[in-house]
Amino acid sequence: MKKTTVNWRIYNLVQEGILNRVGRGKFSLGKSDAYIPEISNKLNSVYKKIKSDFPFLTVCLWNTSLLNEFMLHQPGRYYQLIEVDKDAVESVFFYLKDRSYSVFMEPSEQLIRRYMIDEKEPWIVKSLVSEAPIQHVNGFPTVTIEKLLVDIFCDPIIFNAQQGSEMNQIFNEAFEKYSISESKMLRYASRRRKKKELDNYLNETSKYRQHI
Repeated sequence: MKKTTVNWRIYNLVQEGILNRVGRGKFSLGKSDAYIPEISNKLNSVYKKIKSDFPFLTVCLWNTSLLNEFMLHQPGRYYQLIEVDKDAVESVFFYLKDRSYSVFMEPSEQLIRRYMIDEKEPWIVKSLVSEAPIQHVNGFPTVTIEKLLVDIFCDPIIFNAQQGSEMNQIFNEAFEKYSISESKMLRYASRRRKKKELDNYLNETSKYRQHI
């Protein structure tokens, strides 16, 4: 069979929803849903304030409660994450602190244990990795499913409640429910210098890659 014929048939299968494109030259059977996270009024309000005073800033906001959808055990505390350009982290931190937000900047494990333990939904300002895969939902900049998964894999301090068997649960549920681009995940993991580790993790169990 000619290559052009194969490409045309693959194209038709994608259009019909029989195949779902998950990476360059990689497909899964069936048409999975796109991941569109919910945006709270609280997050949207803060974004509008930041956008008004830092109009040229690249930013990504989300709440770790989004992970509840995939988790077996629900944590008792959530973080409201504000990721911004590295050179603006301190400015945004003090901007929110001056407005009486319970906000922390790039918290260490010790800081989380000592000062955030009693906070129910503290704000965290951290640097946004360049070329991170974000999406805009009605103009609001937030995470993609690929970024969400890579972040919990790469940051065991902030995402302590999502490690171990819980992370396995999250990955399994996410791959079952949504269309996920492995190539996008690995590119982002590479930016976070964790590409090899993520690749090995995905290879540990075939159920993550049976869709690819």
